[in-house]
Amino acid sequence: MRLILAEKPSVAKNIADALNVKTKKDGYFEGNNYIITWAFGHLLQLYDAKDYDPKMRSWKMENFPFIPESFKYKVKSNPRNRDQADGGAQKQLKTIHYLMSRKDVDMIISACDYDREGQLIGDSIIYKQKPSKPVYRLLLNEWTKNGVLEGLENMKSNQEMRPLLDAGMSRQWADWIIGINLTSVATLKYQKGKGKALNIGRVLLPTLKIIYDRDKEIEQFVPEDYFKLTATFQTKSEETYEGVYVEDAVEKFKKKETLEAIQNLLANQAATIVEKEVEKKKEYAPPLFNLTNLQGFITNKYKGWSADKVLKVAQTLYEKKFITYPRTSSIALDESLVGKMANVLKAVSANLDFKDEIRFTKSKRVFNNSKVESHSAITPTYVLPKSLSRDEQIVYNAVKNRFIAQFMPVAEYEQTKIMTKVNHEEIKGVFVSKGKVQLEEGWKKVENIQSKDTLLPNVELKEIVNLVNSDLSTHTTKPPKNHTEKTLLKVMETCGKSYKDNDTDEELLGSILAGFSIGTPATRADTIKKLKDVGYITSQSKFLTCTELGKRLVETFPVKDLFDLEFTGKLEKTLYDIEKGHVPKVEFLQLINRFTNESVKKIKVEKDVILKEVQATRRTNEVLGKCPACGNNVVETSKGFGCSNWKNGCTFVIWKNDKFLKALKKKPTKTMVKAILNQKSAFVKGLTSKKGTKFNAYLKYEKNSENDYFSWKMEF
Repeated sequence: MRLILAEKPSVAKNIADALNVKTKKDGYFEGNNYIITWAFGHLLQLYDAKDYDPKMRSWKMENFPFIPESFKYKVKSNPRNRDQADGGAQKQLKTIHYLMSRKDVDMIISACDYDREGQLIGDSIIYKQKPSKPVYRLLLNEWTKNGVLEGLENMKSNQEMRPLLDAGMSRQWADWIIGINLTSVATLKYQKGKGKALNIGRVLLPTLKIIYDRDKEIEQFVPEDYFKLTATFQTKSEETYEGVYVEDAVEKFKKKETLEAIQNLLANQAATIVEKEVEKKKEYAPPLFNLTNLQGFITNKYKGWSADKVLKVAQTLYEKKFITYPRTSSIALDESLVGKMANVLKAVSANLDFKDEIRFTKSKRVFNNSKVESHSAITPTYVLPKSLSRDEQIVYNAVKNRFIAQFMPVAEYEQTKIMTKVNHEEIKGVFVSKGKVQLEEGWKKVENIQSKDTLLPNVELKEIVNLVNSDLSTHTTKPPKNHTEKTLLKVMETCGKSYKDNDTDEELLGSILAGFSIGTPATRADTIKKLKDVGYITSQSKFLTCTELGKRLVETFPVKDLFDLEFTGKLEKTLYDIEKGHVPKVEFLQLINRFTNESVKKIKVEKDVILKEVQATRRTNEVLGKCPACGNNVVETSKGFGCSNWKNGCTFVIWKNDKFLKALKKKPTKTMVKAILNQKSAFVKGLTSKKGTKFNAYLKYEKNSENDYFSWKMEF
């Protein structure tokens, strides 16, 4: 019997379906010589500081730095009471360990996500029990039936994945050491009053600094006027065209007088076509998406999207088997996937009007091992979705269209450049005109990209034309734009190397300095979200700016290395090297320990400054109703509406970020909770279906018959 551990229940269900395992038991599936069980992401977490030493229960400056001699893991804490283990996690962990110890189980297979976080999740659960049975690793890029069956044929010994685990542990331990120590010491030093801590993180602060630097650039920008001279010419056939005056490769002049003198010489002048270039140019489809490019594309194109939301929707599509693994940094596909991708292309393009133009080819732009890092680029799978929510449709279409575009004809356009010289000896420069005509739409058909043609009349070299008008215009230099999530993600991906806002060479960016970045594709969206949540940045429309707190933190916090992109990039590069087996994790952790000890000392000797003042707020303990589980009072807290008897173990709560309600685009309100507790149901208006349709329904929140959890029920 083979035991497979998946990272989530939905993935376990995909594996069970692929293996035709139908029997579901409490916490696992069983059948056909397989047992498939699951985690809920991390079932285990690192000890809190107070678990190592009771004195760490209270934050006192003299207790820091605090670095444990060795790191220990415990069952994930209950979010409402961190001193208690989460009941669901504890129960599932017991189930997994019971299944591992069954005599008929002769092999354990970790099927958690193929990345350092997934490796850590699986190994922390499996090796907590010190198994004597062989452990294997299922390395998959998609959860389709074919993908699962193929993966089971090509498993690796889990021992081979040790460097990936080392990188996962190094990242987790380093973030614990830096986060616990510097967050605590900074809060004690710079915050007045109790409340949300002054959050300090290895990835958080350099990301904040990127936004701060751009804000400063805009603030210090001094606008300058510049001038352009445009002339209108008429051909023999009475067609007109415009040209901009260029002299010594300059078309933006700082002195108005220079152009005024030239404009005065233009009256009643004829001109000659001195140069004409007509060039056919090719436009290749942009490369396949990695996560950063997908997040940038969606957040730039659609209102109301964040990088975090794109990742969540992409993850859902991945777990539903519609797209491949989304947390990838690659923009190409492994060359071994050629046959599989030919079938995928056939499936996703079957009903397209332009399917006759699609040609599958083994192009180096698409299939290139040198551009693949762990996971290939994101593509659709051969499993076609029957119904998707509006959000899922947006992300799926982006991935599907980008994939199809790789196999469409190259777009072609004709670019014309005309240089017109006015026949006056004192005018040294020429008037330059540029035209562009789309000849072949090619891949642009896939996304219906409309190209604007700029037509120029058909003139011959040395042809004489008349100058009919001229215009001297004033322009002002503009400051750089605030960062958007798209531009911020790019800077994080490349650590600011060789990146400009108008850089469109995604292929160049996708391959810069492998491993040298701020965070990973999987964590960057969460970093941006956290910066907003802790109040360091804010967003207006799609633009990101620092808050006053964020500015003060950058200007005051003395550990400047943490704001330095180069320093943070080197740390991330070292984690990458650990993952590849080039650097031992002990070296990295020694560096982190030294850095933390020095940083704490530095903060302690700095001048006391208040960066953040937290006002104590009184919370009303209004009783909303009686707890259906134990009969005690239900009250509102910052995170939900829960039983006041939680200290004695009652787990009843309706979370303010409840996933069921969130999917219906609703949040629980006091009125809703009161109705559910006192009248057993609440009539809720304006719920939103997966297809985006609004509807009304009665909602109930009732205890499950098989366990102690409560679930939502809907009646119309």
